[in-house]
Amino acid sequence: MALAGQRRLLVLAGDDAWSEKQAAHLQHHLPGDWLWVSDKVNQARACSPRNARTLLGREFHHAVFDARLGFDAEAFAILAGTLRAGSWLVMLTPPFAGWPNQPDCDSLRWNDQQQPTTSPQFVARFLAVLKKQSAVMLVWQQGQAPEFPAQHPLACWHPVQGEPLQEQAAVRDELLAMASGIAVVTAGRGRGKSALAGMLIRAWPGTVLVTAPARVATDVMAEHAHKPLAFIAPDALLEQIHSGKTPHADWLVVDEAAAIPLPQLAAMIGGFSRVLLISTVQGYEGTGQGFILKLCSQLPVSRRYVLNTPVRWAPDCPLETFVSSLLLFDESGADTTPVYGGALPAPDFCTVSPGELTDVYRLLSSAHYRTSPLDLRRLLDAPGQHVIAAKVGGKPVGAAWLVKEGGLSQQLSEAVWAGFRRPRGNLVAQSLAAHGGSPQAAMLTGWRVSRIAVYPGVQRKGVGQALIAEVKRRAPTGCDYLSVSFGYTQALWRFWERCGFRLVRMGTSLEASSGCYTAMALLPLTPEGEALATSEARHLSRNLACLQPWLPFPLPGEPDTGRNLLPGDWRELAGFAWGYRPLMSCLASLVRVLAICPLALPALRGELRSRQPVAVLCRNLGLSGRKALLLQQRQEAAQILFWHDENQAHTLKTWLAQLQFFD
Repeated sequence: MALAGQRRLLVLAGDDAWSEKQAAHLQHHLPGDWLWVSDKVNQARACSPRNARTLLGREFHHAVFDARLGFDAEAFAILAGTLRAGSWLVMLTPPFAGWPNQPDCDSLRWNDQQQPTTSPQFVARFLAVLKKQSAVMLVWQQGQAPEFPAQHPLACWHPVQGEPLQEQAAVRDELLAMASGIAVVTAGRGRGKSALAGMLIRAWPGTVLVTAPARVATDVMAEHAHKPLAFIAPDALLEQIHSGKTPHADWLVVDEAAAIPLPQLAAMIGGFSRVLLISTVQGYEGTGQGFILKLCSQLPVSRRYVLNTPVRWAPDCPLETFVSSLLLFDESGADTTPVYGGALPAPDFCTVSPGELTDVYRLLSSAHYRTSPLDLRRLLDAPGQHVIAAKVGGKPVGAAWLVKEGGLSQQLSEAVWAGFRRPRGNLVAQSLAAHGGSPQAAMLTGWRVSRIAVYPGVQRKGVGQALIAEVKRRAPTGCDYLSVSFGYTQALWRFWERCGFRLVRMGTSLEASSGCYTAMALLPLTPEGEALATSEARHLSRNLACLQPWLPFPLPGEPDTGRNLLPGDWRELAGFAWGYRPLMSCLASLVRVLAICPLALPALRGELRSRQPVAVLCRNLGLSGRKALLLQQRQEAAQILFWHDENQAHTLKTWLAQLQFFD
C-alpha cells in the first residue's frame, strides 16, 4: 500500500469486546501513530469526534474511527484526510444486522429529537458503498472469516521529495509574476494547496501576511515556507481594518477561505494589492461549489486555479474514493445539468423520495454556499423533512428543503417567549416567540424553508419563485404559514418579497455563519397564519425607528414613529426584568420607556442611549463584566415597572413565575 500510494479501510463489525480486541491486535503488530477518534475508549493517543477539527493540517500513520455509538461523518472525513500513504483506517461498527435499528448518538447534532434516533438510510448507504467497493476494502464481521479484497498488481507511486509538483510550480510562478488582484486556489484534501502557499511565501522577496480560521491549519504552509509566518487571526485583522490601521503587506494569504463568511472576507481583503485565497470547496468544511459561485460573483477574482493531483497519496487511493462516494464529495452530476440559453421549459414538480435525496444533496452542494455532511445525515434520516424538486427532462434543476415547525402548547410557547425554555428545533417558530411580539408563533404550525437551491445554469429564470408557489400549493391542511430565516441582503429580501413573504423580524448582531444580520419572514396560508403575519409585521414596523440605529443599512418599510407605550411593551419589559428575554429583543420597548421615565437607570441608558462599549460601561459602573451588567439592567427594568404601576408590576411578576415553573 505504501509503495502504491494507497490507504484503505478495514471495518470491524461486532460487539465491543471483540472489536477492541482485534483493533488492539492490529495496533500491536503494525507500527504507526494509531490515533483513535472515539468517545468510548481510553487510549494514550485519542481525540473526541467533536474535536476532530484540531486534526486539520496534521498527518498520521494508521488510525481507528469508532462508530459504535454514533457516526460523526465530518470527523470521519477529517480523519481520513490526515492519513499518509500506506495507512489503514480501522473502523469499529456495531454488527451489521442490528446497526440500522441502533440509536445513533450523533443524531443529536442533526436531529431535533430529545433522544438519539436511528439512522437506517445512512447505514444502508454506508453498507451499499462498502459492498460496491469490496474489491479494495477489508471487512471483518464477528463470527465470520475476514473478507479480503482481491489482489491486483499495483502501479508504483513516487511520493513528492520536497520539490513542487508540476502544477504547483506552474501556479506558484504565475502568482509570483502577478502585479495585483485576487487569486483563488481550490483543491480537494491532500492536493498541496497549503504547501503551494508556503512555496509562494518562501520565494516572495517582500512581506506576506497570513490569516486562517485556526492557526494550526497553517502548519503545512509554515513547513514549506521555511520560515515563521506573519500570522494574524481574522477577527484581529478585521478589527485593525475597521479602525483604519490595515497592516502593510505585499500579499495577504487566506487559508481555508470558505470557512470565513463572505461579507467578512470581502472586508478583509479590500486593503491589499495582492490576495491569495486557498480553500477546499467540497467536504467537511461545510462548503460546496456554491462558495466559488458566490465568491466570483461578489469579489473581483482575477485568477482561479484548481489543483487536481494528490500529494500525500496516489490518485486512485481506495480510501479517498470510499469517503468521496459515501459523503458525495465528488459532486458528480453537478456539471452535467443542462444550461438553457433561451426560455426554460416548464419544470415538473414532485416530492422527492428517499432514493432521490442524494441528487438533491449534490444540487445543494453545487448551488448553496454552505452544505456539509451534517445536511446529508439530516436529509436522509431526520423526521419532519420534506423536499420538493423542480425537474426539467427528468433532472432536478431546483429544490426546496422544508422542515415542519411549531405546534407547541400555549404554556410552553409562553415559557419560550419569556426565555425560560428552549426545546430543540423550531428555529423560526421559537425565534419569533422569543424575540417577537407574541408566543403565538410557536403555537401555530408552519413549514420552514430550510434551503432553496437552483442550479447555476437555470438561475434567474423563475425556478425559485415557482418552487415556493408549488410548496405553498402542496402545504398540508393545518399548515398555518411558510417561514424562512436568512442572512439579510437587499437582493435576498427582494426574492422572498416577490414570493409573497412579509418581513417579521430583524436581528441586530452579525451571525458568525453568514456574516449578515438575521432576518425572518412569513407567508401566511390560513386565517390564523394571516393574523400572526400581520401582527408580527406590525410589531416590526412599530420598532423600525428604534432598530435602525443599530443596523448599517436602511430597513425596508415605513417606520411607525409613534412613541406611545402599549400593554405589549410592559409585558416585554416584565419578560426582560423577571424572565430571560435578551436585552436586544426588548430594545424598542426599553428605548420608548427610557424617553419618559425619570429614573436614573445608568446601566440601561449607558448601553441603549449613550451606546457606550460594554467594557467602558462596566468600568464606569464598577461591574465585573457583561453578566453583572445584564443583571443590573434587569433590576433597572423592574424598577421601571414598579415606577409605572406597582399593582401591574406585581401581577406581571407572578405571571412570569408561573411560566418558569410550569410542569
